[in-house]
Amino acid sequence: MTTSSHRGDAVGLGETTPARSRHTGRRSAVALTDDAVIAGTADGNVRAFDRETLAPLWTADADGNENESQGAVVGATPVPGGIAVGERGPRGEVRVHDRESGAVRWRYRTADDVGDLAGDSRFEQPFVASLTGRNGRLYAAARRYERRGDDRAFSSVVYAFDRDGTVAWTYGTDASPVSLDARDDRVAVAYNRCPGAHRAGLVVLDARTGRPRARWDPAGEGRRRVGDVSLLADGAAVTSHADYRGYRLDLPDDDAGRPGTGTVRWRADLATPETVGDETVYAYPNHVHATDAGVVFVTGNTYPEAGRSTESLHPDAHTAVGYAPDGERAWSASVGGFANGLGTDGDRLAVPGAQRFRTRDPATHGVGVFDVESGPRASVGTDGVATAAALDAGALAVVEEPVVYHDDGRQRGEYRLHTRSA
Repeated sequence: MTTSSHRGDAVGLGETTPARSRHTGRRSAVALTDDAVIAGTADGNVRAFDRETLAPLWTADADGNENESQGAVVGATPVPGGIAVGERGPRGEVRVHDRESGAVRWRYRTADDVGDLAGDSRFEQPFVASLTGRNGRLYAAARRYERRGDDRAFSSVVYAFDRDGTVAWTYGTDASPVSLDARDDRVAVAYNRCPGAHRAGLVVLDARTGRPRARWDPAGEGRRRVGDVSLLADGAAVTSHADYRGYRLDLPDDDAGRPGTGTVRWRADLATPETVGDETVYAYPNHVHATDAGVVFVTGNTYPEAGRSTESLHPDAHTAVGYAPDGERAWSASVGGFANGLGTDGDRLAVPGAQRFRTRDPATHGVGVFDVESGPRASVGTDGVATAAALDAGALAVVEEPVVYHDDGRQRGEYRLHTRSA
């Protein structure tokens, strides 16, 4: 991968508690509009900057009940005339800010549906896990997690919001949605943990009505099912946490009002169990981006088959792997560390690399830009960990967060927003 030589700038996002060796989940977001870069921050603010100069345009807070603490803004996506954001926090709020002023156009409190904070951990806060806009609607997936003795339980809702914030439909389950994708008249939902009655890792809903049109579940035992989904004109690509593979699926429409079942066109071994030294280890494939040019899968951290602690590294952990439309492996490249999500623009994707917590190597911090068909295009290093990225035809935007590794004690990086021409 080559280092980007394009002009770049950075601006501070305020103060935040440094990340540690292990990941604590998303707490920042970034999006690009025609004239601005929008950052969602750990303190619940949304900040807009001029995309050419990074001069501040506006800052907006949640402007909610002053007796409720604000959550971190963990998702952001442009909508007509505005920017939609989602929180992880006591309200689990979805709201839309005016693109010019930052004023809140409408808001929705998902905690009223998924339930209030169940414990002291931020992982137990209501969480807007994914947002996407299509055909004048905003689609959002919210969830809440709680422990019940030795068991985990989830409550979740997928929403379709009209432009004025009216809820057009909802789809609720007792599973954990991790990502959404929308295309044409379909909305695909990836469900990761399925400890209850809901057992489909992938559900495809009718975008107009919310009616289930297709389902699919990977082979393999366990409550972990699907990690991400990317829709195509004639199907979808998904990552499987059940068997550590990537899949290209054909998704038939419903038959006589019953959801059809997806079928496998091809599958790819991504980070399946492998013996390293005297251990067997694997890595979860967490993200996927698919276009007519091919499919890219991105893997995450190494784990042992027994327990959670290991000194070994799976050879295909923290890797982006590109496949041709027919399923032939085309390329692979390191992404540095754990990626919270992807920034995408057509046949390109940006992968922000956060902690590689088993080796804790600051040299891996940064973001890589890849082409679906040909692989690495550029990389940009950051002092701290890169935790969110957005990409379009003119710019790459990246959120950097400070980090202090437990065995080092030194703070690296700052809480700031970077931009590069792309």
